[in-house]
Order: sequence, then C-alpha cells, then structure tokens
Amino acid sequence: MCDIIKVSPLGKTWVLDLDGTIVKHNGYKIDGHDTLLDGAKKFLDSLSPDDLIVFITSRTDEYRKMTEDFLKENGIRCDSIIFNAPYGERILINDKKPSGLNTAIAVNTERDRFCEITFAADENL
Repeated sequence: MCDIIKVSPLGKTWVLDLDGTIVKHNGYKIDGHDTLLDGAKKFLDSLSPDDLIVFITSRTDEYRKMTEDFLKENGIRCDSIIFNAPYGERILINDKKPSGLNTAIAVNTERDRFCEITFAADENL
C-alpha cells in the first residue's frame, strides 16, 4: 500500500497512464486484449463524479477504438484520452494557489502492479 496523500477538498484533474498503471503493460499486444490490474477499477470508481479523468498513452491511433471500447465495456469513466504520447517522462507543471496549496502531485508506481493510493481530503488545504 502506498502512503496517504493529503489533498484539498476541491475538484481534481486525474492524469493517468494506461499501460502498466491501469491495465497490464502491452497486454493488448501480447494477449490480444487489455486486462485491468487488480484494484484499478475500484480506485477509478472511487473518484468523484465532479473530477476530470484524462488517460495518456503511447498507444497509436491504430488502437484508439479498441482502447475506448475496452474502457466503455468495463465501465471505466474517461473524459479524454491522449494517444501517441512519447515514451519518456510525463511532466506536469502547475502554479501554487495563493493559499500555498500545491496543485501538482506526481506518483510513480511499479509496472503492472496497481498501487492502492489513498488520497485523503484535508479541509485545511
């Protein structure tokens, strides 16, 4: 289990990688289909309906329909998917709120092992 990460009670934007984070890495190529990692669906279902969910993937447009169909068939909510991302780092830059609230959080997980991250709202943030 990962540490508890304290967050504000404000709405959130979740930017999530697909392969190795939510689904088995390259399972769509190796097995011919995607497989959700244990705990990923439960986590995604726990996100507020007011939050924005964006997936990012290095998958090419060739796999767009298959990927979108998989997410829909498995009841995975998604507001947007960015395809054709480079294989390197994903860098998020955001400003701090005047209150001092850091508005960027990054979590790295082990490939093909969903980390049951706990985000706890802290009314003081």
